[in-house]
Amino acid sequence: MMRAGPHAVVTGGGRGMGAAIATRLVANGYRVTITGRDARLLAEFAESLGGASVCQPVAMDVSDRVSVDRGMDAARATFGPITVLVNNAGQAVSAPFLKTDATLFERMIGVNLMGAFHCIQAALPDMLAAQSGRVINVASTAGLVGYAYVSAYTAAKHGVVGLTRSLALELATKGITVNAVCPGYTETDIVKDAVANIMAKTGRTELEARAELAKGNPMQRLVQPEEVADTVAWLAGLGAASITGQAIAVCGGEVMA
Repeated sequence: MMRAGPHAVVTGGGRGMGAAIATRLVANGYRVTITGRDARLLAEFAESLGGASVCQPVAMDVSDRVSVDRGMDAARATFGPITVLVNNAGQAVSAPFLKTDATLFERMIGVNLMGAFHCIQAALPDMLAAQSGRVINVASTAGLVGYAYVSAYTAAKHGVVGLTRSLALELATKGITVNAVCPGYTETDIVKDAVANIMAKTGRTELEARAELAKGNPMQRLVQPEEVADTVAWLAGLGAASITGQAIAVCGGEVMA
């Protein structure tokens, strides 16, 4: 059993924003458990961050409560009680509303919203026992405003922001903060898929498709995963102890509250 330093769990931690977040938290002295469905990818990435002493991989499906409970138990067995939970795992699928069937809608809710719900319920007892903790939900600007052709994803991410605000109030006197980070279009696999989709449906080049996604950002560029990771790391730290119930947009000014 290896227990040292604060323990952060990052769901969807093997690639993209999750990988950037895990990298930053390890650099900041956390013991980090990364979770996801691809065990090989997780193991390889954990090893690249320094191996078992600082980062452990745990295969877990956030949409399955039994899988989540087992995964969180495995995380605790090595690194002890969970101090920080970063709900980063998510999926985005685009479709016109009338072509969004119940299966697709339920999958977007299941991964993006129910996934956060399952993980918070599994990790929160550790934080309540310690009277200290951080819950950080990676939502999206789609949790703050509407976007066409992603109604299911947008509904799920609005739910994540609502859950964040409600839970922040419930836990405000318990030493636990709950916040959401809301990235705009970010250089991740989800954006790569969106670019491919635009190219297939419109005949645009990759450069044109990327420009289409970036044009809503006043900076005219995609957000970088490391920029999201910096925001998460700040919320996880002591300096953000009075920040709770917030939905922080990381989007180059695309959304202004």
